[in-house]
Amino acid sequence: NQTQIRKILAFSSISHLGWMAIIIIYSPKLTLLNFYLYSLMTAAVFLTFHSIKTLKLSTLMTSWTKTPTLNATLLLTLLSLAGLPPLTGFLPKWLIIQELTKQSMAPAAAAISMLSLLGLFFYLRLA
Repeated sequence: NQTQIRKILAFSSISHLGWMAIIIIYSPKLTLLNFYLYSLMTAAVFLTFHSIKTLKLSTLMTSWTKTPTLNATLLLTLLSLAGLPPLTGFLPKWLIIQELTKQSMAPAAAAISMLSLLGLFFYLRLA
């Protein structure tokens, strides 16, 4: 029921931190890759929200007609944060799942994969 975009993205940061925390023991380089890509995508999202001057979902709904190019970029970045396959955010999640599977942690990989669907719901709601 959250309508403030900053709080939704804060919960998203906690979720991405979980992905990084689970893999840091096995592959610190993969954690750094995940962190760098997440930082880049989050910066793009925050800069876009700042440029269209929106803080709530209700104001985001009205901004689609004003700046369609920025909103298309925002849509792709949000879907990338969600980790959809053809986009940038999918790569670190896929590599983390592969590494966890190699380390005989398939149940943990399955759990975080299923929980990422909850994050996908929130990103799609923003998009």
